[in-house]
Amino acid sequence: MPGRPTTRRTSLTLALALAVLAVARPAAASFESCVAGLKRDAIRAGVSPSVASTALDGARYDEKAVRFSGKQPEHKTPIWDYMAFLVDEQRIRDGKAMMRKYDRVLRGVERRYGVDRHVVAAVWGIESNYGRDQGDFYIPHALASLTCVGGRRQKFFRQQLIAALKLASDDHLRPDQLYGSWAGAFGQTQFIPTTYKRLAVDGDGDGRRDLINSVPDALASTANFLRKAGWRPGESFLWEVKLPNGYRGPSGRKRTASIATWRKRGLTKVDGRPLGNGGNAGLLLPAGKRGPAFLVFRNFNAIYSYNLAESYALAISHLADRLAGYGPIQTPWPTNDGGLSRAERLELQKLLNRAGFNVGEPDGKVGQGTRAGIKRAEAHYGMEVTGRAGREIYRRLGGR
Repeated sequence: MPGRPTTRRTSLTLALALAVLAVARPAAASFESCVAGLKRDAIRAGVSPSVASTALDGARYDEKAVRFSGKQPEHKTPIWDYMAFLVDEQRIRDGKAMMRKYDRVLRGVERRYGVDRHVVAAVWGIESNYGRDQGDFYIPHALASLTCVGGRRQKFFRQQLIAALKLASDDHLRPDQLYGSWAGAFGQTQFIPTTYKRLAVDGDGDGRRDLINSVPDALASTANFLRKAGWRPGESFLWEVKLPNGYRGPSGRKRTASIATWRKRGLTKVDGRPLGNGGNAGLLLPAGKRGPAFLVFRNFNAIYSYNLAESYALAISHLADRLAGYGPIQTPWPTNDGGLSRAERLELQKLLNRAGFNVGEPDGKVGQGTRAGIKRAEAHYGMEVTGRAGREIYRRLGGR
C-alpha cells in the first residue's frame, strides 16, 4: 500500500533512537539509586546533610547536560566563527565600560597579582559576558546526571559534585545558587568547584569567597588562577606577526624559540617592521599558513590553562588587546564566508523567520532549530547545505 515503506522506516528510526536513548539514559530507579549513593558519599566527605538533601533530593536527570558532554569533534566551530562571536564590537564596548566602572578594583588586582587587568577583564567578558550570563544548569543535578550515566569522565564529575556541595556547606554559598555550565563551572569567571575551592580568593575583604555575586572576588580569583598558572608580570602574551613567503619552518605553541631565532627565520611584525624584544615564543597558526600568525609567549600558556584550548586562549588574548586599545587582527582569515557577531546572529534568525524558514524566537544562539532553518534556506538558494551561520547565507537573506 502507498506510504507503508515510509511508516516502516519511521518505526525503525524511532526504535533505533529509543534504543540509543535507553543506553545513554539510566532507568529512573537506577538514577535514583545512584543519586542516593552520591548523597551518602557527599555526607561522608563532610557535606552537611541539609545541603546534600536540598541539592539532591528529587534530583532530575539532566539530559541536556549529558548531550552537551558527548558533542563530537566534527561539530567544532571554524576559528573565524569562534572569534567573530566571542570578540565582537559589542563585547569590546561592554568590556571598556565595565573596565571604567571597576577601574579601581582591576588596578588593585593587577598590583596585587601582577596580571594584566585587560586579560582579567577579557576572561570575565568571555566566561560570563561580564557577569550577565553565568549559566542556567543546576549544577548538582547536571553533575549527578553526568556521574550516573557513566563514561570516562565519571570520576571527574563525581569529584566536582562533592566539591560543589562542600562549597555550599563551607563557603557561604547556598545550594540554590549553584547554577552554571553543564560541566559544573560557575560564577562570574566560571570556576569548576575543585578550582574554586583551591584558588578562589576574597577580593572585597568581607570574609567570603563569592564568585557569583562579588565582582572583586571573581576578578581577584581569576588573577590568582593565572598567577598560579605561570603568569609573569610585565611580559607579553601574544603578537600578531607576518610570515615570509614560502615559510617552511616549525610552528606550534610548544615549539618555542628565541625572538632572535624567529627573526632569522624571516618573521616580522604584522606591518613588516622587525620584531621587538621578548622571551621565548611559539608560532601559532590557527588557520594554517594562509591565515593570521601569532607568536605566543609563556603568559599565553597561562591563559591557555584556563580552558585548555588554543582557540579560547587566542580569543581571550585578542579581546584583552582590544580592551587595551589595540586594533583588530590584521591578516584576514582564509575564507570567503566569514563569521557573524552576536548581533548579526540575532539578525540572521530574524531574517530566517521573515523569509519563512522558521527558527523560533530569535535569541542570537545558534542551536539545532537555527541550524535546521539555515539548511532549509541554503537548499532553497541552491547553496551547499551546511547549517552554518556564516556571512554568505546572512547576505542572501538580506543582511548587511
